[in-house]
Parts: sequence; C-alpha cells; structure tokens
Amino acid sequence: MTLERKLTEWTEMQATYFKRIEELLEGIEKPLQLIPYFTYTTQISHDSNRENYILGTFHIQNIGDKPVSNPMICIKLTPAELFDFSGKYIYPDTKQPMQLANAWERVNEATNKEEYWLRPSKKTMMEANETISFPNFQVRWTADSAYNGSIQGFVYGDEIKEGLHAVNQININGTIVEREDFYEEE
Repeated sequence: MTLERKLTEWTEMQATYFKRIEELLEGIEKPLQLIPYFTYTTQISHDSNRENYILGTFHIQNIGDKPVSNPMICIKLTPAELFDFSGKYIYPDTKQPMQLANAWERVNEATNKEEYWLRPSKKTMMEANETISFPNFQVRWTADSAYNGSIQGFVYGDEIKEGLHAVNQININGTIVEREDFYEEE
C-alpha cells in the first residue's frame, strides 16, 4: 500500500467520522436557556410604624434558540403576613372593556397572599432572544419591631414544568430602634 493510498483512506475515514459526529450533535436536545431575575429599589424607614416598600420588576430573558410555550411566573412572599403585594395584573374573569397590551393575569386565588401566579394575558409564546417582564410591582410593609422576609421568583412553561428559580431573590431584614433607645446607648 502506497503512502498516497493510505493518506486517502485516512482522509475518507476522517470525513466519515466528522459526518457521524455532526449527526450525533444534531440529535442532542438543546436545553432551554432562560434567565429569570429581579431588578428593584427599596425605600426603608427605620422608624416604627412607618411604611417601607420595594418597587420591582421580574424579568425573564430567553437567551436560547427555542421558544417557551405558555410562560408563567410565581412570585413568592415569605412570610406572607409581613407583606402587602400590588401590581398591574387582572383576573381571568375581569370584564374590563379595554385591557392593556402588556397586561398580566393572576391565575391563582386572590385570597392567597403568599404566592402570586401570573401569566401574560395576550402572550402564549416567548420567542428565542426575547425578554418579557412583569413591571413595577410594589411590596409594602410596616414594622414596629424586627422584621425578616424574602421575595422569590420562579418561571414555568410547558417545557419547564418543575420551574426555574430566579438567579436572585430579594431579602430584607431590619430592626426598629426607638430614637430614645438609640441615644441612650451612646
């Protein structure tokens, strides 16, 4: 066998291997690539019985090349009794003549003050390289002593039944010290 013939055989074998590798790679299921996260600002008073609040937005960024069907978010407040949550959402049975184009719909019971399950009301598909946001929600609380709480976010869809936790969460804690007590310690 000549050197040229052997080289030709190796080249053909290599081409066959590369073709097989490409076929195998095409068959691999690419995972969803979502980045759910909060952006927020806080206004905290260290005086007793004064209102504190967080203004936030929950974003879902699809950096992958696959769409997500029926995207839904869950915002969880712990402990629920500490917080008062509000945002721009409607209920499925709302009979408003005009709904906002970017409106969100709350799909769980209004009596549940711990979890807020929301979905875009007019959007059933989140495309690749798209970001959707639940904007400008507000969380308020009044403290007369020490407080501690967290706000977590999750995203769900037909392709992510188990849910995906946000890359960040909002944690708050503090202690209210009466001014007289503060100055007595000095």
